[in-house]
Formats: sequence, C-alpha cells, structure tokens
Amino acid sequence: MQQVNRIILAPMEGVLDGAVRELLTQVNQYDYCVTEFVRVTDQLLPKKTYYRLCPELQHQDSFQGKTLSGTPIRVQLLGQSPEHLAANAVRAIELGSFGIDLNAGCPAKTVVGSQGGAYLLKTPELIYQITRAVRQAVAKEFPVSVKVRLGWDDKSLCYEIADAVEQGGATEITIHGRTKEDGYRADRIDWQTIGKIQQTLSIPVIANGEIFSVQAAQQCMQETHCQDIMIGRGALNLPNIANIIRLNEERLAWDKVLTILYRYAQTTQEHLENKPFYHSSRIKQWLTYLKVEYPQAVTLLQEIRTLKAQQEMIDALAKRVEL
Repeated sequence: MQQVNRIILAPMEGVLDGAVRELLTQVNQYDYCVTEFVRVTDQLLPKKTYYRLCPELQHQDSFQGKTLSGTPIRVQLLGQSPEHLAANAVRAIELGSFGIDLNAGCPAKTVVGSQGGAYLLKTPELIYQITRAVRQAVAKEFPVSVKVRLGWDDKSLCYEIADAVEQGGATEITIHGRTKEDGYRADRIDWQTIGKIQQTLSIPVIANGEIFSVQAAQQCMQETHCQDIMIGRGALNLPNIANIIRLNEERLAWDKVLTILYRYAQTTQEHLENKPFYHSSRIKQWLTYLKVEYPQAVTLLQEIRTLKAQQEMIDALAKRVEL
C-alpha cells in the first residue's frame, strides 16, 4: 500500500466555512486547510473580509492562522488582476495566513462569468503573470500554491497551464483531474493526465478529485504518482476520511457524526446575524453528503426538512445526541 505524504482539506465555496474546518480538523490530521475563496477585483480588501472568510486569523498567540486543533490555514484568492491579487496576498500574510492559494479552477457560473477561477485556464499567460506577481510580493518563507483543472473544455493546454504555474514561481500546484466543462462528473475524472503532468514539473503536485475512500486515494496516488492529495466532498461524506486514509482508522460511528452536526448547529458567527436560516440550510446540505455513507442521514434529513431557525435545529439535534 502506497503511503500518503500530505492530506489537505480543500476549499469548497459555500460549504467549508471556518466552523466546519474547525470540526473536521479536530477529528483528522490534515496538513493544512484552504479557505473559501476571497474574491479580489480592483482594490485592497478590508481586514473584515478576511476575518469573515478566515476567522482563524483572529485566533490568539500560537493559534493565529490555525484551527484550534493546530492545523494551518491558507487563504485562497480569486481574481484576474495580478496587481490587486498581489496586494491582497500581502495583506492576507500580514493578517496571519500560512501562505497563499490562487484559484484558477472554480467552475461556478458566477465566477467564470466575471472571468475568474476556471476562466483563467483559457489563458496560461495570465496564470503565469498572476502567480509571478503574487510570488514576488510574498516573502519566500510563505508558500504560494495554485489550484487548477486540466483545462476549460478540453485538455490541450494542461501542460502549458502547469508550466505557467511553475515558471511563475509557485511553491506547489494542486490539479483537479477534470476540465471546467466536466464539472464534477465521476466518469470524467482523469488521474492519469495528472500523472503525466507531474512528470514534467519539479514542484510538488497535489492530486485532487473523486477521492472518497482509502481505495480511491490509493488508486489516485498510483495513477498520478503523487503522494500529496487534497480532499473536498469526501471529507463531508466521511468526516474522518483523512485519518482513515492516513491511520487506517474506522469510520466515525453515526452518534459521533450527530455530535459534530449538533456542535455545528451551535456555532455563532458575527456575519450571520442577518442570515437566520444559515445553519439549517448548511446542516441539510451536509446531510446530503453524509447520506452517501450513512443511511441514517436520509431519515434525519426527512425529519428536519421543515426546520429553518437555528434554535429549532439545535433543539432537534439535541434530542438525538448522546451528550
């Protein structure tokens, strides 16, 4: 069995917020986490924007920029202006981020519609310029990573994209094994092409996409020749998947998963004051992932489907949790 080196918790816009990162890093040994993207347009963003998307920056002393279990956080920036991305990268580092991640892979319509994320895959030269600008702005001791896909609607530029990242001075590259047009279709995952790209680069390559089990992680590492992997949706399907892969742990029992959901329901965040249904919608969303591995999640989702207020969700989960 191939030994994994690093396991990174992926950025998932609208899903993996600071509270979820906190809970997942308590039950897993992740090497670092990447935040939901901070959208950069044409200005230096205020500190409050970073604190909202990366509350770990406000932790005190040795936990600044880390979850309370000690896992480092890397702020992810999304945009298309090298100058403004570089300025915001400096700010994120000053606030305590353990490096910078650049988003060149998000396939969401709202993102690519504003020429960000996966839209950059059309222009490797711009990826190079962005990477170079950020690398030159950020002190060398802080890593700069870039997350990409294999291309826009085909893979014809995949080597050029990866070369742009390396030539721009990135510390490492994360490659999601699908094109933008592939979306998240399971049948489109292409780990072998990641492996071919990996052989052309001298910087570390982190493989990403369709890792939902130990078996998938092993197959991914074998086909990509990578020992570093990034896990996204799999971390929500199976909350302790990193430790299952790394340490051969048993999967969490359902009662432990319920406790995680209950603790999440109780979290408070200042920016959610005007979003009274935030927790209920997020927990229902999480249950749709969990039901892949836990049939109990299907029943629970049915039982709480009409609940909206945070306190309603807390009360409903409290009845089911063994405290």
